[in-house]
Parts: sequence; C-alpha cells; structure tokens
Amino acid sequence: MYVSYLGVFGHASFNCKIGRTALPAPGIPTRIPLGCPLGCLDKKRQVRQRDRLVLKNRAGFMRISWLRFSFLMIGMLAPAVAGLAQSAAFQGSANAGPASDQPVSLTLDEALKMGLRYNLGGITADAASERANGEKIAVRSELYPNFSGALRENVQQIDLASYGFKFSLPPSLGFSFPSIVGPFNYIDLRGYLTQRVADFQAIRSFQSSREQERAAQLSAADSREIVVYVVTAAYLQVIAQSARVDSAKVQVDNAQAIYQQAADRFTAGLNAKVDMTRTQVELQTQQQRLTQEGADFAKQKIGLARLIGMSSAQVYTLADKMPYAPLDNITLEQALTLAAQNRSDLKAAEAQLHAAEYARKAAVAEYYPTLGITADYGDIGINPANSHGTFDVSGQLLFPIWAGGRTRGDIVQAEANLKQRRDEYENERAQVEADVRNAYLDLNAAAELVRVAQSRRDLARDELAQSTDRFASGVADTVEVTQAQEVVASAETEYIADLNAHNLAKASVARAVGQAEKIMRDLLRSQ
Repeated sequence: MYVSYLGVFGHASFNCKIGRTALPAPGIPTRIPLGCPLGCLDKKRQVRQRDRLVLKNRAGFMRISWLRFSFLMIGMLAPAVAGLAQSAAFQGSANAGPASDQPVSLTLDEALKMGLRYNLGGITADAASERANGEKIAVRSELYPNFSGALRENVQQIDLASYGFKFSLPPSLGFSFPSIVGPFNYIDLRGYLTQRVADFQAIRSFQSSREQERAAQLSAADSREIVVYVVTAAYLQVIAQSARVDSAKVQVDNAQAIYQQAADRFTAGLNAKVDMTRTQVELQTQQQRLTQEGADFAKQKIGLARLIGMSSAQVYTLADKMPYAPLDNITLEQALTLAAQNRSDLKAAEAQLHAAEYARKAAVAEYYPTLGITADYGDIGINPANSHGTFDVSGQLLFPIWAGGRTRGDIVQAEANLKQRRDEYENERAQVEADVRNAYLDLNAAAELVRVAQSRRDLARDELAQSTDRFASGVADTVEVTQAQEVVASAETEYIADLNAHNLAKASVARAVGQAEKIMRDLLRSQ
C-alpha cells in the first residue's frame, strides 16, 4: 500500500506541476504596452482587451485547478499515511557507512538513535512532509503579490488599409496620406504587478493545504514512533535468539556429558549398547539444534543492522540485556489517557478532517466574487535617450453567473471527502483505544506465561537431574534421561519465547500510548 501511495502521490504532484508549467504565472498578463501613434494606439487597445480576457480565464482556471488539487491531496494523503505502518520501507535503511575492523558493542539507545537517523521509513515520511510543505508554499503564492519584469524592442510596419483607413484626397491639394506607415521601432522596459485582493476560494485552499502539511508532519512524527518500535522489536529478537543459542550450547554440553556417561557404562558392561546409541542420537540432535539456532542468530543480527543503517558485514554484540521486569507503573486507564493525548496518527487524522472541512468551504467559495488588481509601470521610447515613463492600473471584480453545475459538482465531491475523513477519524480513535487494550491484554498474558514457564523450566531441570542420578545408579535407562533432556530443551525455549513476548508487549504499550521515542527505554526496564 505504501509503494502504491508513493506512486499516486508522486503522480498527483507531477500533474499539478504540469498544470502550473503549462500556464503562465496566474494573474500575470502578457502585456505589451505600445507608445507609437496611429495604428500603435489601436494595437494597444487590442492588447489590453486580450490581457483582460487572459487574466479572467486564468483566474477562473486557477480557482478550479487549486480546488481539484485540494480534493486530490485530501483523497490521497490519508490512506497513504495509514499504509505507512505496513510498509516494507521500515525494514530498510540508508547506508550509515562501511563496516569497521573492530567489533562494536551496541546498546539499545545507540540502535534507536541510528534507526531514527537512517531507517528508510522515517526518511520517506520526512520527505513526504517536505513535499506537503512545498505544496503549501505553492498554494500560498496565489495570495501574494506577483511581480515580473520585461524588456522588449519592437520594430513595426503598418498597413493602414488593413485597419479600414482609406483616404481619397483631390490631387489638387498636392499631398496624400500614405497607406503604409513605418517601419518604426520602440523599446519598452516595464514592471508588472498582480494581486488578488479578495479571493475566498484561494484563502480556503491555502488553509486546507496548511492542514495537509500539519497532517504530513504528524505522520512523520508517527513514523518515528514506528521506527522506535521496529528497532526495539528487532533488538529484543536478537537478545532472545542469543539466549536460544546459549541454551542450545548448554543442552549440547549436558548431552555430551550424558553420552560420555553412557559410553563409560557400556564399556564397563553395565548397560546395553542401545543406551549409548540413544544418548549419542540425543547429542547429535542438540548439535543440530545449536547449528540452526546459530544461523538464525546471525540472520537476526543482519536484520537489525539493516534497520539502523549498519553494514551487514559489521561484527557487533548487544550490550543490553532485558531480564524479566513486571510493568506496574502505568495502569490501563492512564495508558488510554496518554494515547488520546499523544498518538500522532490520531492527530494526523484530525488534521485531515480539518483539511477536508476547508476544502468544502473552498468549493462553496466558488460562488463568491473575486477582486483583483493589475498594474504596470515602465519606460518606453525609440531609444533610452528618447523615452518616457508610462503606467497602467486596473481593478476587476469577477463574479460567477453560470458554470454548468461545475461548482455544485465540486461541493458534492468535497462533502463526500469530508464524510470519509470524519469516518476515518472516528475509526482512528477507536483503533487507538483498541491498540492500548490489546497491548495490555498481551502484557498480562505474557506476564502469566513467563511465571508458568519459569516454574516449568525449574521443574524440568530438577527432573533431568533426578533422571541422570537414576541412570548413574543403574535404576533407569537412557529413555528416561533423553525424555528429560527434551523436556528441558522445550522448557528453555518456551521461557525464552515468553520472556521475549513480555518485552515486546511492553514495547507495544509504549507504541500504543504514542510515547515510544520518549519512554521506550525506561518502560522496558519498568522504570
């Protein structure tokens, strides 16, 4: 969904830029003042009429163009923000540099700092925020005065007959009017000013774009929360996998000791060969498990490195351990209050709702008249030494009469978008509460699972010790011992998984309340 969002959003931005590029700057006429006699005066009137028509058409077109742009932004940005959390972009990163020769000891704080700087999901969200800021600036420019300048040199020859001038004088007068005037030339250096004095549609469009920018900024802040959670989860996974490797090594050592004991008893004639073979099979099973756990551990470390911009070839160890620590300092009711106040995605949905409200007002404002002024001042003459200053100031009030129902169609679209944004905001509020409650359900269940798993692990270890003693005393065979070994291995694996689930649940609480970047480290330590 996120890749789709980038494609649609980029396409929308591209279309808007094409629209602005294909047209001249809105409100700036391509005026060519003339200062010569006879036909030049007539041409000047034609140019002025043409300029007024061009300005009117541009003003009407830009009002509709920016309104449709507002609809497009509101329609595309919100679902894109919702897709950020599921994006594969958060699984990648920019490169922080080559691997160093020395091993690195990586703390959770250092991993989070690198993730916030290099994770691709955060970088992409920041870029989207910058794009929204650029679009806001472009919309705001419609409300500011527009200045431009031009230097022209014109050479003309005029056929008076083409303008309807026909002179028939008696030959006795001794002179006649020429039918061709010129060639003559003039130079014109001129500055132009256009200003929208009152355009409520442009004002509402700017207010909508400002809310869209705020939504993008809040989405970028939410992306930082996601980065913190993703990096923390990966760090905890590496810790858990490291514990699995350590447990597998212990199981290999125990299996090796039991196999050696069975081999000694077989050599002494105290046990059958099948007992030695059974312990040897168990030893090889644990060795295979250790090999697999070691490979998974290396992959988990590469995955964490990819999240934070570290080279996959970098050798590093984790400096922090996360033992069991119950979370008692934040109640469910406190977490719900914090989430309602701090969740950036909820605030972004609210900003999108405000943007849709302004977009509807912009659509209604198409019915309103607009007031604008245009002015120019410059120096015109046959050369710079023979020139004179001229100026032109005009104001115009444009009011719509009938546009074929286009304004009504824009209002219907705006109202549909507004209803959708309102429903999405209500859904986001409900989802925030659901996230908090789900996180606490996981937390409470994981805490109970850790308690049971720890008890089961202690019982399994005691069972293995008793089975080993019984085998050494000759009152039990290796079937009982190997079964006890498997129970210990299973209990260790479950305890590691449940402890990791408990830590992940605490990380989920930090994410659910919208304070992951601030309280993640302390929450994992239950401080």
